[in-house]
Amino acid sequence: MNAEQVVSLQNALDAVEQLTREEQIAVLDILQRRLLEQRRTEIAQNAIATVQAVREGSAAYGTLADLKHDLE
Repeated sequence: MNAEQVVSLQNALDAVEQLTREEQIAVLDILQRRLLEQRRTEIAQNAIATVQAVREGSAAYGTLADLKHDLE
């Protein structure tokens, strides 16, 4: 994290601290929901890429032993 990001993060935290407790809880809830949605989107994109790789024949298949061998 660079200095600008640290300052920006600190500014965001300072702004949230100025909110009421209920508003802080709402911010936390919104952030959690947004992070979950971002993760769902990442998973969906990975699934699409995997299906495409299978269709194109570029997906690798094998056993766990094959994977271990490939990683070594």
